[in-house]
Amino acid sequence: MTSPSQSGVVEKAAPGTEGEAPAGLAPRQLMWRRFKRDRTGVISACVVIFFFAVAVLAPVISWLYGKDPYTTYGLDRPELLDPLTGYPMKPNGGIDGEFWFGIEPKLGRDVLTQLVYGIRTSLLIGLAATVLSTVTGIVIGVVAGYLGGRTDYFLGRLIDLLLSFPQQLFFVAFMPVVTALFVSPQKETPTYFRVTALVMVLWLLGWMQLARLLRGQVLSLREREFVEAARVTGASPWRIVRKELLPNLVTPILVQSTLMLPNFVTTEAALSFLGVGVVEPTPDWGRMFAKGANFYEGDITYMFFPGIAMVVFVVAFNLLGDSVRDAMDPKTTR
Repeated sequence: MTSPSQSGVVEKAAPGTEGEAPAGLAPRQLMWRRFKRDRTGVISACVVIFFFAVAVLAPVISWLYGKDPYTTYGLDRPELLDPLTGYPMKPNGGIDGEFWFGIEPKLGRDVLTQLVYGIRTSLLIGLAATVLSTVTGIVIGVVAGYLGGRTDYFLGRLIDLLLSFPQQLFFVAFMPVVTALFVSPQKETPTYFRVTALVMVLWLLGWMQLARLLRGQVLSLREREFVEAARVTGASPWRIVRKELLPNLVTPILVQSTLMLPNFVTTEAALSFLGVGVVEPTPDWGRMFAKGANFYEGDITYMFFPGIAMVVFVVAFNLLGDSVRDAMDPKTTR
């Protein structure tokens, strides 16, 4: 038997109304039709796809552009930087036909390739943390809600305990501890280890909200008639979770995931800005902000491009999450 899905069932509206569901269309087709009618959602999806395409194609963009984020062009060519201040000789941060977004003060590295590779670094860390947090939230939330009893009590208290931590302060304090446990103070911390540690720390305190949300949803769904009917027919708990519960949890999972990713990206940037995340010479959004904070009085242009890129990315992802929620659950449409 098929179970009613909260994310897919559409109440039939009166003929001629905007919410009328054409006969014969599957829930996914109805969701896609609603999403395509939302211009904000479509534009946001295009912006998000563009950022991911830039991250994936960063080496290709660098090759076509003829620059890389590591070469110190200003030190190799003294005419690019003022010998006294270290700022670009040309106006607007050195923007011209050769350096499209200008060059970095003091070292003269290319800003465009730093930004492109910085997007790649931040999205890689944010996406990995989002996937791990989503999987963990699904498992713990569904297990706590379906089993109930002592299991629900202990998992609920664990969620409450982790939610009580001040996350930003914990991130700042915990990152040096993690690196010190595995890397000798006399040695430089490898970039891959810093990235791995960032993902682990973000994952550790990133799954609780989704788990709490899914726990409440499952507590409500497990008492529904279609779940009781599945139990009567002898279905195993795994089959009930997979066939009856998870299809009804698609909407909150997708919405929370789309909101989780930009949050992780901005948190990672904040950690790099504070000096406990990605460090030189790895390109990163947060590191660009940290250096831009030192240069803004003499060269505000260096901070302009990463600032605009991050604002556009975060706003687009948040709007996309709202559009996905409205498309999958028409009752929330305003």
